[in-house]
Amino acid sequence: ARVKFYEDVQHNDIVVVNDSYPGPEIRVRRGDTVFVNVHNQGNDGFTIHWHGVKQPRNPWFDGPEFITQCPIQPGTNFTYKVVLSGEIGTLWWHAHSDWTRGSVHGAIVILPAQDETYPFPTPDTEQTIIL
Repeated sequence: ARVKFYEDVQHNDIVVVNDSYPGPEIRVRRGDTVFVNVHNQGNDGFTIHWHGVKQPRNPWFDGPEFITQCPIQPGTNFTYKVVLSGEIGTLWWHAHSDWTRGSVHGAIVILPAQDETYPFPTPDTEQTIIL
């Protein structure tokens, strides 16, 4: 097989979080309330959705653009209040706006509460993989 590289390949900038792709992992415990301050340094508005987090009585921090919140405009910031209730395991957060969905995302690792154990055998090691 022959692989040919073209010199006229077009490069595009993408929006990422904290200069990282994927974005930073958020590691918390069941029942925690997490505050995430998002400062939009991009050119377009966007929101963040906390995928799999139920957020009871807290829907205005859930992230679907123009449904539960307006986009965070360029040059502004917004602090999310993420209320974890019964969730445990690995979930993810991601942008919920147009093309930023493809580059603004990361894992949420929810450990058992301080006084409880895993609902399965405790892992020997952990590795977060985002596909």
